[in-house]
Amino acid sequence: MPDSKKFFENLSGAGKSIGVLTSGGDAQGMNAAVRAVVRMGIYVGAKVYFVHEGYQGMVDGGDNIKEASWESVSSMLQVGGTVIGSARCKDFRTHEGRLRAALNLVQRGITNLCVIGGDGSLTGANLFREEWSGLLDELVQSGEISEEAAQTHSVLHVVGMVGSIDNDFCGTDMTIGTDSALHRIIEVVDAIMTTAQSHQRTFVLEVMGRHCGYLALVSGLACGADWVLIPEMPPKDGWEEQMCQKLSENRADKKRLNIIIVAEGAIDQNNKPITTDLIKDLVVSCLGFDTRVTILGHVQRGGTPSAFDRILASRMGVEAVLALLEASPGTPACVVSLCGNQAVRVPLMECVQMTQEVQKAMDEKRFEEAVKLRGRSFENNLNTYKLLSHRKIDAELPHSSFNVAVLNVGAPAAGMNAAVRSAVRVGITEGHTMFAVSDGFEGFYKGQIKEIKWGDVGGWTGQGGSLLGTKRTLPAKHIDKIAEQMRIHNINALLVIGGFEAYLGLMELQAARSKHTELCVPMVMVPATVSNNIPGSDLSIGADTALNAITDVRNHTLVSESVCVG
Repeated sequence: MPDSKKFFENLSGAGKSIGVLTSGGDAQGMNAAVRAVVRMGIYVGAKVYFVHEGYQGMVDGGDNIKEASWESVSSMLQVGGTVIGSARCKDFRTHEGRLRAALNLVQRGITNLCVIGGDGSLTGANLFREEWSGLLDELVQSGEISEEAAQTHSVLHVVGMVGSIDNDFCGTDMTIGTDSALHRIIEVVDAIMTTAQSHQRTFVLEVMGRHCGYLALVSGLACGADWVLIPEMPPKDGWEEQMCQKLSENRADKKRLNIIIVAEGAIDQNNKPITTDLIKDLVVSCLGFDTRVTILGHVQRGGTPSAFDRILASRMGVEAVLALLEASPGTPACVVSLCGNQAVRVPLMECVQMTQEVQKAMDEKRFEEAVKLRGRSFENNLNTYKLLSHRKIDAELPHSSFNVAVLNVGAPAAGMNAAVRSAVRVGITEGHTMFAVSDGFEGFYKGQIKEIKWGDVGGWTGQGGSLLGTKRTLPAKHIDKIAEQMRIHNINALLVIGGFEAYLGLMELQAARSKHTELCVPMVMVPATVSNNIPGSDLSIGADTALNAITDVRNHTLVSESVCVG
């Protein structure tokens, strides 16, 4: 890997000016992106300008375009929304408006634009870039700029970052603001669950997303919702009876509440809207359940950004400046995206066209294609939700004599229980017999092993800690007893969810295979530790929750510090 310090020092932004603006709907994390662009730009020697109020500020010029300093972006990392403002701009959609915007940029020497917004904002930026040379020719002919100025500023470079809570932009795994919006939704769901459970109620929640069902789908996956309705995969005819049957079955299993999550753009197979009121009336008339509707609205846009969004936006902002510095006159506009855990550059218009294809596919009722166009991550989330929420009857299950043991090892980490729930339900769906081991390797050698069923892990998703129980005990001193328990219960595979102790424990079990044939079975570890220190894993279960706990505390201390200083 190259020396990043040396790499940055070899890049020079001397003589270059960068304009940064936010456009479209606000999203948590936009300020972190602006901060990163400003500080990275200044670090490499470039001038960086705030363009206030989005494209409207670019068209109006004047005080809307101001040079930024290192200090001007202090204390904005944790602030939600966008401090430089955003506005819808009809003027920029006209040729005259873009001509005025070009003049304002040339007057300040700005030939590099970093645009943070949705697909509409980024499409506008690309159009502006394509028209740039023609706009300068018009300005020369009208005498508003000189020939020399036109030659000096002959090329406009554009780099985009997607700021949208909807996560509706193809080409990136996650957009800035999506994770924070999910936090708002899950906070509301957790609060609603307590009152719903107390009164045995059904709650129908509407979440934002326009024509994208990502927020509804992933929040449903995160809270174990009974039913989720999204525009990309409308329910098939007869869904009303199926939904009511499932709600009724869950109540029969002694579940005291039901949660239904609806994307605001949810539709049926005939492209007719499915509203929260329609669902409420359906549940009340068919089942007689006490049913309430909650529409979350702009609460999802508000509040401080999550740790993930702060980090994502900061990384993208740095990458955007690097892309601008490395651009040549023939370089097309690009957008900084997240692929896996890497910030990458992808052609802007390819992503925009693919995003538009999704809506076209839905309009033409090609729903399976729409899901695929959303990307691998969306498709995997949809398949995972279906797998974990819809239980097959015994007659539909494949036959298997495979026994799988699941245990937690190491310190508790938020998300362990969700991982156990997923493993148990996937195993049962595949026809395997699942065994739960209490208290880690210590419980293993003591024989604290019992079969665990589908319903046993209901409601585990949002529970913290480890419901199985977990300890740091390593297996080395008890290998003989663990092998004996594996033989007694005929364990054919081992799934260990935990931290570094789990990693070391599996290495010890592997080393003992030559002495114990019972240990010659598949063994898999799922990293779950707030320390995020497992080799080969970018992110462990629990680390993100721990980071958010830290940022929450820091938010409170910032308020305290400001009061003390004042």
